Amino acid sequence: MNKITKRKVEAFITERKKDSYKGTYGRVLLVGGNENMGGAIILSASACVHSGAGLVTVATDPSNHAALHSRLPEAMCLTLYDLQQLESMIDGMDVIVIGPGLGRDQRAADVMKTVYETIDEEQILVLDGDAIHLHVNENLPPLKAELIVTPHLGEWRTLTGVPIDDQDVELNHQKVKDLNAVVVLKKSRTEVYYEDEVWENTAGNPAMATGGMGDALAGMIAGFVAQFEHKKHAVLASVYLHSYIGDELARHQYVTLPTHIIEQIPETMKTFSKYDSGKRFV
Repeated sequence: MNKITKRKVEAFITERKKDSYKGTYGRVLLVGGNENMGGAIILSASACVHSGAGLVTVATDPSNHAALHSRLPEAMCLTLYDLQQLESMIDGMDVIVIGPGLGRDQRAADVMKTVYETIDEEQILVLDGDAIHLHVNENLPPLKAELIVTPHLGEWRTLTGVPIDDQDVELNHQKVKDLNAVVVLKKSRTEVYYEDEVWENTAGNPAMATGGMGDALAGMIAGFVAQFEHKKHAVLASVYLHSYIGDELARHQYVTLPTHIIEQIPETMKTFSKYDSGKRFV
């Protein structure tokens, strides 16, 4: 198994080009947050914006719009259940995240169906949280987009039918091939299954065991994938930096919240971008 290390990730985070603008760094749509779980999609969107995505839009329940605007004025928003508007917004996006706080009711299933019907093969879909349950349990159209799935161990059991105690790298890798997806399997040492490769994260700590941590990671993955040229590098770097920041904060904190990590993303990315190919400090 390959290891995701600081040295490798230093080579993945490059400095921004002088001749660039917001469109250079990708367009991301995040879909989720029903009337009871607006915090999940706000965390994902915040992580996406702080990760450097150029343009971020959030489709969420109207009850969350004021909170979203208050906490994250950089993001645009639309009504989650306006399926016609959602369909039109998907066109032109580079990455779509669906699932954080989405719920599992019929309205959520209708949103999922709209996304699956509309997204095309040139786009990337990040499937997280409730969307994993709906992906398995609803009759959805075939998916044309590239797929990144971010399950925890229980959600991986839902996706594959493999009990948690029976999950191992070899069996997981076979299930990943069946899914035809990039899989970020969240655990104490998160594993990334990318084509024929398996990568193990070397960062992370128990202080990060708090609600919303996975929502923040999904947003980071989307933000990195939207702006960096190499998708594999983007996924590996986002997984590592999420945990690396958590490790740095845990030096002085008993508990590390997702909001703490999100606040540190831009500064950490800047530090990592100053390294030349991971070999020397510039």
